[in-house]
Formats: sequence, structure tokens, C-alpha cells
Amino acid sequence: MPRFALLIEYDGAQFQGWQRQAEGQPSVQATVEQALAALEPGPHSIAGAGRTDTGVHATGQVAHCDLTRDWDPFRLMQALNWHMAPHPVAVLQAERVDDTFHARFSATERRYLFRLIARRAPVTHDLGLVWRVLQPLDLSAMQQGAAHLIGNHDFTTFRSGQCQAKSPVKTLDAITITQHAIAGGQEYRFHLRARSFLHNQVRSIVGSLERVGSGSWEPGRIAAALAARDRAACGPVCPPQGLYLTGVGYADNPFPSVNPAN
Repeated sequence: MPRFALLIEYDGAQFQGWQRQAEGQPSVQATVEQALAALEPGPHSIAGAGRTDTGVHATGQVAHCDLTRDWDPFRLMQALNWHMAPHPVAVLQAERVDDTFHARFSATERRYLFRLIARRAPVTHDLGLVWRVLQPLDLSAMQQGAAHLIGNHDFTTFRSGQCQAKSPVKTLDAITITQHAIAGGQEYRFHLRARSFLHNQVRSIVGSLERVGSGSWEPGRIAAALAARDRAACGPVCPPQGLYLTGVGYADNPFPSVNPAN
């Protein structure tokens, strides 16, 4: 059966996450599978690179599917988008891949972005797409705190109590924080890169770094929280609407026209 890789973006606000849910609960996976069933009647099961939570967005999710017909990739993309309308899900690119390709298990890295806006005025155009706080944050302090998290660590403090990963040990390859002037305030963008992440790891890290940026925590408290290996030492978990899965890396990139750094 021909296998295709799909590059997908979505607004997660109206979905109960990526993963297929119980009957009646909308998910991104089910939306794509329903579109596939419209093209080739019968059950379909796709695999995604990341199981994003309720309300989390994606600009670079990757999934794969097996089909009976050897579709032209461009026509497959067009047909899926037609059948998924008006849901806020779009296939950006479809490519034929080898049968050994697996969207999840072949991935060598995942990249996330978290957007945080600090301003007094309410959010209008980015409503549901960012986390808003009222006061500006100390960028340098957050960068100092984030530096403690780079490398291979036991991230028990920064994972959900419902996390199903066998081990809390992960390697965080990079975390960068940038500040951008916007009308009425500042936007802070947190970019994180790792082979894989624990459940709620990114939101737990950003929530703790916001405490540093606000002055409630000293940067060194991030190191102490990490060393504690205790969920109680974590700062507040930030809301999901500012989080985006922006890209998935592979040894053999199925989308050569897409910049893997995005």
C-alpha cells in the first residue's frame, strides 16, 4: 500500500487535542481520518509525530497514512483540504514515502514555540493564540534560568502526573527566548528543541520561567526545581493556547522544500 507523509497545520482551539477521542469529541486525527475515508471508503488510522493536547496548535505536525491508490501527492493534498473544510486544519504538503517511514518513530527531533504577550490591553487578533500576562518580563533572567535546563536531565519536576513516558529522563537540545516589541507591550517567544518531550513539559517549563521573568523567582530556582525531581517544585503550568508544534525533524526529510529549521 502506498504510504504518504502529510505536513499539517491546525488551530487547536476547537479540538480535544491531536489524538482520536471518544465518540463526539473532536480531534485533529479524526478530522484527517474522516477526510481520508471520503477519498477511499473504509477505516483509516494515521500516525502523528506529536500528540498535542487540547487547545495546542501546530504549524508543522507530521503524520503518515497508507492508502490503496497511488495518489499524486499534490492532488491528495488538495482533496484532503477540500474534505476537511471548514475545520481549521490544513495539509500543507503531501509526499510519497518509503514503507519504513513512521511519522512518530522515525522522528529525530521535535520543535515547539510558545508565545507569551505582556501588555495591559486585551488581546484581539491573537485571541486564543497566545498567553497574555499584564506586566513585562525580565528577558535576561529567563534566559539565565533556561540555561539550567539544557542537556540530559531527569525532568520529573516538569512533567504531568499523568505522563505515560517510561522514563522522565530527556535531553533538551536547545531553548531560546526572544523579545519583540508589539503595540502596547512585548511578545516573548520560547523556542524549544528535543528528540521528544514529556507530557506538559514545555508548558511546565514556560510557566516556571514566567515566574522568573516576573521577579517572583530567582533564575537559580529553576536549577533547584530541576534537582528536586518533584512535581510540587514546578511553577504554574501555563495555558495551552500559546503552544505550537512547529516542526519535526527526520534523518531523511520527507519535505525537502520545507526549511527544517522552521
